[in-house]
Amino acid sequence: MTESSVSEELLSSILEGYSFEAEGIQLGVLMSDGGPVVDAPIRIPVGMFNRHGLVAGATGTGKTKTLQVMAEALSSAGVPVFAADIKGDLSGMATPAEAGEKLLARAEAQGQPFTPTDFPCEFYALGGRGHGVPLRATVTSFGPVLLSKVLDLNQVQESSLGLVFYYADKAGLPLLDLKDLIELLRYLISDEGKSELKGIGGISTATVGVILRNLVTLSESGGDVFFGEPEFDPANLLRVAADGRGVVSMLELPDLASQPELFSTFLMWLLAELFETLPEVGDIDKPKLVFFFDEAHLLFNGASTAFLDAITQTVRLIRSKGVGVFFVTQTPKDVPDDVLAQLGSRVQHQLRAHTPNAAKALKATVDTYPRSSYDLGELLQSLGTGEAVVTVMDPDGAPTPVAWTRVWAPTSSMSPTDEAVLRQHVAASPLMGTYGQAIDRESAHEILVKRIEEDAERARRADEEAERESGSGGRSTSSRRRKEDPGLVEQVVKSSAFRQFMRTAAAEVARGLFGTRRRR
Repeated sequence: MTESSVSEELLSSILEGYSFEAEGIQLGVLMSDGGPVVDAPIRIPVGMFNRHGLVAGATGTGKTKTLQVMAEALSSAGVPVFAADIKGDLSGMATPAEAGEKLLARAEAQGQPFTPTDFPCEFYALGGRGHGVPLRATVTSFGPVLLSKVLDLNQVQESSLGLVFYYADKAGLPLLDLKDLIELLRYLISDEGKSELKGIGGISTATVGVILRNLVTLSESGGDVFFGEPEFDPANLLRVAADGRGVVSMLELPDLASQPELFSTFLMWLLAELFETLPEVGDIDKPKLVFFFDEAHLLFNGASTAFLDAITQTVRLIRSKGVGVFFVTQTPKDVPDDVLAQLGSRVQHQLRAHTPNAAKALKATVDTYPRSSYDLGELLQSLGTGEAVVTVMDPDGAPTPVAWTRVWAPTSSMSPTDEAVLRQHVAASPLMGTYGQAIDRESAHEILVKRIEEDAERARRADEEAERESGSGGRSTSSRRRKEDPGLVEQVVKSSAFRQFMRTAAAEVARGLFGTRRRR
């Protein structure tokens, strides 16, 4: 059998493998002899979308359109979808496709019933930078592990940041936005605050300097508008429209190149928040949400061991909350092995092997597939645009036969929705009333500034009193006060609870999967 033809035995196996009775979405049809086999549908069970998956392929091979086809089918099945709109193309889902001659000919050739359709969409933008409902998260909720990934901190710096978060919790200092964390770090290395962390190992001025510089850079590049309140509630992603279709939520990422760590890590924050807030549901007929993680390699680049462990654990466990995760990237090598092992569905578009590293990536990709009659090493390099090699999990959890697939065309627009229409859509969103305007309530920045001003005023009065006590030679009032009034950390250090914390400090710093904590 050549790579372009399908034997009777393989055809029979594929027809049997994808003809399950459970509800499924049709991804496309089988390819053989260079053309589509319209009577051989390639389907994915809706219930298996919460077993996660991978969509991979070189640039320009059709990954985004495959994502769009999946999102359309899931929405039609009543399943909400979340996707990062990297290039702005997915915004076209709010607009019906233009049924041109070429598109209709392709649809007819592959047996696809084609009706131009728009879908219920909600558009989001980080901090309101772009066209969408502003998405914000508090610094406290984001946590030290995720924030360390955004700031590109090493493990020592990440551990130090964890101590700062711990101190803020115990001291009642809400960290809502970046200026809160910046002010707290400055306080902890100032004359007034440098003794506060000594009981738990302290934090070096050099480490604080690195964190502060990275925070200032993050703030100047737009992070200042993302961190803050009102904090987004991920439950808004689980909505179903009045007609029963799932709402497709899209996050616009126009400045991805300048802030890849912030964007990718924010998506992981969303998953961590969903994991924390959703109840256990086990295996259900339809996922509560399917989450598409485009440009997934950005999430793993330079990630710490703790961060990778947290991602692996989240992907493994969030299935029981009814949430499916699909990673979209260029090659399976972009995803760590422990995460890749959790992915049940594989949709692999064309790979190119023009360099030694690309050849290794091709071989590694072939090794991730079940045994097949195809010569996958050759087939993966010869796939046309909109074609993919597919294997998914059937309703019983077993892998389906590997199938060379012609992916169906999206029925919504493959071009971005007109900007004026997009603005009107966003302005009419019911979520704008809740998240449209930023809130700046009293938090660590204001509390510390007030505390420093009060300390300065007390010191001034103490100095005046000391001057009046000329010749006394005694200790000043401020000195006596500092000695007699132990600081908060000294009290904490003496407690049995803190000694227990020290025995498990490494684990406690993360505070759950990602060190996140939602405050309401």
